Amino acid sequence: MNLLIDPTAFSIGDIHVRWYGIILGTAALVGLLLAVQEGKRFGIKPEFFMDLLLLGVPSAVICARIYYVAFTWDEYKNNFVDVFKIWNGGIAIYGALIGAFLCGFFYFRYKGYSFWRMVDICAPGLLAGQMIGRWGNFMNQEAYGGPVDESFLRNTLHLPDFIVKQMYVASEGVYHHPAFLYESLWSLVGIIILLVIRRQKFLRAGELVAIYFIWYSIGRFFIEGMRTDSLAFQGPGALGSLMDALWTPMTWFGFEQGFLDPAYGDVRISQLLAVLLVIAAVIFIVVRRVNGWATVRYNDPIVSTKETSAPVSDAKTDNL
Repeated sequence: MNLLIDPTAFSIGDIHVRWYGIILGTAALVGLLLAVQEGKRFGIKPEFFMDLLLLGVPSAVICARIYYVAFTWDEYKNNFVDVFKIWNGGIAIYGALIGAFLCGFFYFRYKGYSFWRMVDICAPGLLAGQMIGRWGNFMNQEAYGGPVDESFLRNTLHLPDFIVKQMYVASEGVYHHPAFLYESLWSLVGIIILLVIRRQKFLRAGELVAIYFIWYSIGRFFIEGMRTDSLAFQGPGALGSLMDALWTPMTWFGFEQGFLDPAYGDVRISQLLAVLLVIAAVIFIVVRRVNGWATVRYNDPIVSTKETSAPVSDAKTDNL
């Protein structure tokens, strides 16, 4: 596969630094800065989030790789060494989220903080990381959608030339939908929504991260349907039909589903997870509200049970 953009940013001797790694590092840094900035409103020191990043990034990357390899095991079982070649791509965002949230659960508990309060603070940073991280897929010319006319990219979407050219897969001789860009822009809008909602008085602890999952999963469901490299499994015929029916609105805007290799299955795993996450997040919000469990507001002070003195927070009065 001939890439327009060299995936290697620069080399130092035999060490090759790839754009993919640089972009993921930038994504993690931006996410950290957003969390640190919001943490200051609650009197939480930047070091708390820096330590979380040092633990969370490796956990996320490892789980993202395990998740991907688990669903594509046939490609690795005869060449186990390739499992560790993460610089060639091949990580799954849902696996990364599992790793990040598991790490966060134990880290927050160790520090004496409420899990829901802290993941709320981190939610916009997570989405920012995903927004930037998708450009790593662009550099590797992966995670694209189905075939599309060049005129659609240039004249309908009005994309810049460097994106259009990178969407041309020489081995196939066709252009593809920039699914990475669709998801990146969807995440950008989501960040704005989260930043606005978290200043509202009605918001309760745990609900911002729930809204994050709802927003991201809705976008991921429809964008995943356009991709040609989806992880999938062979599911009941009714389940596959349901996923197709839910995706139908995309056809109203002229989009077509990306090819799904029958050898992988007929149900895209990310689509199914997206639907389940939306349902779970909605139930989470409704049940806690109905039962009166959502008593803590997002803007209430955050206190660690392991600190002798509670941090002073002006968050409750800073609702602008």
